[in-house]
Amino acid sequence: MCKDCGCSVPEGDKKTVEVLEKILSRNDEQALSNREHFERHGILAVNLMSSPGAGKTSLLERTIEALEGKLRIGVIEGDLETNRDAERIKKKGAPAYQITTGSACHLDAFMVHEGIHHLPLDELDIVFIENVGNLVCPASYDLGAHLNVVLLSSTEGEDKPEKYPVMFKNADLLLITKTDLIPYTGFNPEEAIASAKRVNPRIETLLLSAKSGEGIELWCDYLMRKLSELRSRLNEESSAQA
Repeated sequence: MCKDCGCSVPEGDKKTVEVLEKILSRNDEQALSNREHFERHGILAVNLMSSPGAGKTSLLERTIEALEGKLRIGVIEGDLETNRDAERIKKKGAPAYQITTGSACHLDAFMVHEGIHHLPLDELDIVFIENVGNLVCPASYDLGAHLNVVLLSSTEGEDKPEKYPVMFKNADLLLITKTDLIPYTGFNPEEAIASAKRVNPRIETLLLSAKSGEGIELWCDYLMRKLSELRSRLNEESSAQA
């Protein structure tokens, strides 16, 4: 639990709630600036969220490999401690910047702003923000991303979306990961998708495995489509202003 996201605020603590509202307001202002910064460079920013161990870093490694020569990827990594995930990304040939949050159980827009200035934005098409493993607090913070993607592993319960509704309600895409383990876990993807749709009817869904490669092509197609849509919108806005 962290001191500024509200996850440990006693019920009825009005003063603390008012402080948190101010924090979130400042965060939203910075998030808008972050998004504008990405858009000046034509970059699609993707916020990856999940519980710990759902496979965010493994997915990024596989994505970098699959999109080599097609799209240029950078990563802002968030963890409480260590720079291990950033080192894994760098070994795949992509620039990465590690943010260690200490006791904070989520990234915020100010942390992402710091990461932005440590990446070669002129040389990138997509920036992934790998959030701290947590299905609660990250959902409350706009980071300036264009897409919120939540991962649900086949080693977790199918009812996670309804247990953690705020996270899934704010997501654009649900990725069901580690599908290669379904024969051993008994996970039911249809039930998980139905649970997510009850929380968020507009959410898109994909099934994939970073290990076997199942679904990776569809995931990459999704990213390329979203990048194309973003750049088309930016071009239209630029033409309208000319």
